[in-house]
Amino acid sequence: MEQAYFDNGLLDRLPVVRGSLTANGNLSNQTWFRAGGPAEVLFKPYDAEDLAYLLSNCPEDVPVTVLGNASNVLIRDKGVPGVVIRLGPNFVNMTVGEDWIKAGGGSNDYNVAKVAQVNGLAGLEWLSGIPGTIGGGVKMNAGAYGREMKDVLMRAKIMDRKGRTEEYMADELGLRYRGSNVNDESIVIEAVLKAESGDREQIALRMKEIREKRIKTQPIGQKTAGSTFANPEDDAEGRKSWQLIDAAGCRGLKIGQAQVSERHCNFLINTGRASAKEIEDLGEEVRKRVFQKFGIKLRWEVRILGEALQNE
Repeated sequence: MEQAYFDNGLLDRLPVVRGSLTANGNLSNQTWFRAGGPAEVLFKPYDAEDLAYLLSNCPEDVPVTVLGNASNVLIRDKGVPGVVIRLGPNFVNMTVGEDWIKAGGGSNDYNVAKVAQVNGLAGLEWLSGIPGTIGGGVKMNAGAYGREMKDVLMRAKIMDRKGRTEEYMADELGLRYRGSNVNDESIVIEAVLKAESGDREQIALRMKEIREKRIKTQPIGQKTAGSTFANPEDDAEGRKSWQLIDAAGCRGLKIGQAQVSERHCNFLINTGRASAKEIEDLGEEVRKRVFQKFGIKLRWEVRILGEALQNE
């Protein structure tokens, strides 16, 4: 059971907003790992104006953390200090053009792919295989099935830590393998993605193929955060992370109730009531064994946020 590890002093330092502010806001029930501590204050803004108002009036010493779909996040057991922002229903609006789609930063990737399909727009099917949001996808240059965000992003509106919004063209964001120049305190408010005219049935078939492949190869339905480690860019043999993890003997490895998936060993799973520490320790053990065998340091793709408990 998640405990409240922060006092309520921060709430009194924040402005009155139209959205919701919750002291010791539960995060473990929102992350896909279903583990970890609370947010010192959880903020769900009513709209972009509300978000800008809080940020422009938030004390500078207060950390700000942005969560998208929380599908690739591990929250440490003490929780996340400062304000944690989750975008709500007014950040998921979509507009469809002849060869583009504009989506709010809180839009689910699958929903964007589905809207594109319904409107006969091809080239975004791969988004249906990513369990995240458009905002998070821009920030980390998410990718799957041979494509990534930098291949389709035209421009994005981004709000900074002081509540100021600016529009950037894709080539201004430094999109690279699982990364960008968008810092952790900035929020992607909306993004415009390019597409092309296509056949609705063929697009739907491609999305179905992606879903079936995910079901067959990934631990769908379990408490996991997707791919744990980015594929190494410095391996002369071009091996993927799962191949290195498997060859290092880590498939099925357990620490407490955290386990390396038997189905896809670049996925860590919470088999019951694993603590965030157990999950993180398991990931570090995997990294250690891969380095010992191959001399390659795997980089976490899962974002690790917050603080550990003092007795850990």
